[in-house]
Amino acid sequence: MELKSELLKSIWYAFTSLEAEHSGKVSKSQLKVLSHNLYTALNIPHDPVALEEHFRDDDEGPVSNQGYMPYLNNYILAKAKEGTFDKEKFDSLCWMMTAKKNFKEGTKESVCSWQDGFRLFCLFNLLSEDRYPLVMIPAEVEYLMKKISTAMNQEWDGKLLEDLISQNPSYKQGLSFWLFLELVSTGRLLRITNVYAFSLALNEVFQEMYHNVLKKGYMWKKGHVRRNWTERWFVLKPSNISYYVSEDLKEKKGDIPLDKNCVVENLPEKEGRRCLFCVKTPTRTYEISASDQKQRVEWIQAIQIATRLQDKGKTSLHQDLKLHRREQRGRSCHSQEGPRSTQEQQIESIIQVRGEKEGNAQRRQQEEQEKEHQKEVQRELERQLEEAEKAKNNMVEELTLKEKEAERQRQRIQELEMIQQKLEAALTAEIQARVEEEKARLEQEQLLQQEEEKVKQLKRLQEEQEALLQKNKPEGDIVLESSALHVASQELQTLRETRERSHQHLEEAQKKLQTATSYVKHWNVQLNRLMRPINPGGIASFSPPHTLAHIQIYTQTPFSLPGDCQKVIPTTKNGQPLSNK
Repeated sequence: MELKSELLKSIWYAFTSLEAEHSGKVSKSQLKVLSHNLYTALNIPHDPVALEEHFRDDDEGPVSNQGYMPYLNNYILAKAKEGTFDKEKFDSLCWMMTAKKNFKEGTKESVCSWQDGFRLFCLFNLLSEDRYPLVMIPAEVEYLMKKISTAMNQEWDGKLLEDLISQNPSYKQGLSFWLFLELVSTGRLLRITNVYAFSLALNEVFQEMYHNVLKKGYMWKKGHVRRNWTERWFVLKPSNISYYVSEDLKEKKGDIPLDKNCVVENLPEKEGRRCLFCVKTPTRTYEISASDQKQRVEWIQAIQIATRLQDKGKTSLHQDLKLHRREQRGRSCHSQEGPRSTQEQQIESIIQVRGEKEGNAQRRQQEEQEKEHQKEVQRELERQLEEAEKAKNNMVEELTLKEKEAERQRQRIQELEMIQQKLEAALTAEIQARVEEEKARLEQEQLLQQEEEKVKQLKRLQEEQEALLQKNKPEGDIVLESSALHVASQELQTLRETRERSHQHLEEAQKKLQTATSYVKHWNVQLNRLMRPINPGGIASFSPPHTLAHIQIYTQTPFSLPGDCQKVIPTTKNGQPLSNK
């Protein structure tokens, strides 16, 4: 009976879309087309003769809906069976017939697309009252608007509906679908700031209420044959849990059938998996891993709701909730009508006590399970919080150490750059000192050579003078020879003075070279001290460019002056020191 009532709501819109001038009557040819489409959508074998036989006495003129209802009940609705057809395709057919006449897409005021209008059409029929013409009372409108607002992550403003009812009190009796759609599209029932977000939220509510999706999301499932863990997209409905390769639902991998005998339980951690639970069916046990403790609790609770619906013989959670809300509104209306008879009160008391007895045990069990779940979730959250705090502290300490190490490295690099500059300056000074020392040494050698030649010339002149004295040569020759000897002596004296000055210059150059070499060695030692690997390990030791080559040339290679000319002393041919006289 529930399926027939839901189908009739959509058919009513299709039928009224065929009315001519709102007369409540439709021609027989249009009814044939409508009946043919309903046969196809409900997957029922076609019976083209039945309609002709039903109206064989009325071949001309329109046919009233009262006359069509017996045929619709006996030949179409009576043969429709749940699960043998796609209800969304059936509703889509009825929506297409009525929307072509009434729905205006793309207006400036409207934010609803064709698909959004269809989803609102289905949700309206789900929540509308079981009387015609179909209306949705304000309480159900509020319920639906709150669901959509929650899906949009915003709070619904109930003042919008209150203002509409105050402006037009007839709305209190209920809203027709087209009025409801207009109010939603123009933002008079729901503030829509983002059309795309509204469409996504509406689709989510549509999946939950129309398709009875209790929960959906990614989880890991253990294989039955290969026993490996694979991530799947799970969709929970009251009758089963379907799992797919991804959320596009293109490749379905299997179903977990649910009934009142199914049991869902927590599992301890194993195989490196956490947040485990299992679904036990009469034929198989399915092991599943949720992403976190919160998701595991939500999935277990949702599966328990599905098994309870199966136990009560219900196929839709929101149909059950709708009936429950109606009962509550009925009790509220009765309480406002005034005191009832004692018999009515006794009957209601008996019904209430019976319902309480049936639900007390189950509620207590659910409350105990919920408390246990909450405690477990609390413990797990505390443990995760403690681990996160430890990890944060460790990270802060590690970052502090790395900052200190980075600062030490920056200081070492600065010191290395400074030492490199000092070393390069010292090497430049050493090179210049060696050039000056070499120049002074060459000058000293030239002066020594000239002095040696001059000594030989002076000795030769002395010998010639002695020879002239012994031979009693003329005095004029002796005077000439003495004069030449005197000149040679003076020249020798000048050379010796020049050589002494050159020797002093050489000693100064050697001192400069010794000082420059000591500076090079000093900065080389400082550089070698800092040229060890820089922590952390794995970073290559520092090698300043071209400095090491200079060090090897000027510090590791021994150097000495040719002839060991540290101090030059002139000598005679016999090797005796030459007197300065």
